[in-house]
Amino acid sequence: MFAAERRQLILEMVRANGAVSLRELARVVQTSEVTVRRDVRALEAEGLLDRRHGGAVLPGGFSREPGYPQKTHLSAAEKSAIADAAAALVEEGDSVVVGAGTTTQELARRLARVPGLTVVTNSLLVAQALAHANRVEVVMTGGTLRGSNYALVGSGAEQSLQGLRVNKAFISGSGLTAERGLSTANMLSASVDRAMVLAAAEVIVLADHTKLGAAGMFQTVATETITRLVTDEQATADDGTVRELDALADCGVQVDLAPLGGPSGDAPVHGTGSGPVHQTQPGPMARRSGPPPGGAPLPGQRRPGAHGGPAGQGGMPTRLAELGLPRGGR
Repeated sequence: MFAAERRQLILEMVRANGAVSLRELARVVQTSEVTVRRDVRALEAEGLLDRRHGGAVLPGGFSREPGYPQKTHLSAAEKSAIADAAAALVEEGDSVVVGAGTTTQELARRLARVPGLTVVTNSLLVAQALAHANRVEVVMTGGTLRGSNYALVGSGAEQSLQGLRVNKAFISGSGLTAERGLSTANMLSASVDRAMVLAAAEVIVLADHTKLGAAGMFQTVATETITRLVTDEQATADDGTVRELDALADCGVQVDLAPLGGPSGDAPVHGTGSGPVHQTQPGPMARRSGPPPGGAPLPGQRRPGAHGGPAGQGGMPTRLAELGLPRGGR
């Protein structure tokens, strides 16, 4: 394929999906990520798209939210790995709230085998994944259906979350930065996610590497309120995303890296509070996912060393560079 044809195809994919990872672009145009990165830089120089860490987005600073059919094909392997790691954080008898999204839908498929679990959600897709789970109680919010992502939003959804108290909240979004926290492209979705966060003792963000450094129009969760980030190991393949992870860790966010090629969603696995199903390497990367000693904190509260695994000076999380993580993939 000639360079002009390849770049036109890349541009069409970004316009159709809003954001596409370099890995997915390379797969579709059947070339290396190095070549795709060069093409993306050329298209950015022409003002046709913007580069983001590990991918490309529509120009203009804020990524547009793609529809559900497009989202299902974006970073599928990464979302599966993240769901595996996130499911390991859920214990028998937990109560959790799960937001809308394709990554949280993957998580729900794994939660179907956690006995005694109560799941509160505004997502029809999450509820559908749990519909036949005999040992899981599913509670749906009220609200108005937003057809693009099959989620219930609006005042009805927000009011049904008032007074709720759960162990953990699992939410996703359009982008995540240390400066702005988690954000999304839709105001109604952002409002419901904020209500979910207020109901949870721990706030766990699920975001693949293409969302790191990207920003949606509406802030969902401030960085200081995020307890933990579960992302994929490709986040260490780019210096920009590594810097973003370091900045998040400096803000008190515990970072878990999910390895690609882990167990599938069909595996009957659930967590015991000991961290992800797999770690990228032993030793410092091991994380505890259970609440810190003395009980779970209220949203936004911090305790020294509680959210960063191995504590550094002053109880802050160990930065990725100090863990000796390899950069450039597996």
